[in-house]
Amino acid sequence: MKLVSAVIKPFKLDDVREALSDLGVSGITVTEVKGFGRQKGHTELYRGAEYVVDFLPKVKVEVAISADMVDRAIEAISKAANTGKIGDGKIFVFNLEQVVRIRTGETGPEAL
Repeated sequence: MKLVSAVIKPFKLDDVREALSDLGVSGITVTEVKGFGRQKGHTELYRGAEYVVDFLPKVKVEVAISADMVDRAIEAISKAANTGKIGDGKIFVFNLEQVVRIRTGETGPEAL
């Protein structure tokens, strides 16, 4: 079992959700986050004053899936979130040692 965590641009969320649904992913967790990578934020003009925006709004999408689906999920997220411009985001993959469905008590892959 793996946890795939992707930080993407907010306007790409619907595309990523649809791409994961097409793979048969049954559930995702979405969190609004802020951060920066190589782009180091940007400057904006507000009422004639220039100011630096250090942390850019992003969306973090997390999906718990079986290990055999990881490559397909990464490919789907990459294609759906890609704009070809700086700040498209990153995908992280973590091992999941245990998963428990609280309602039924199911554990392991059955809980996904």
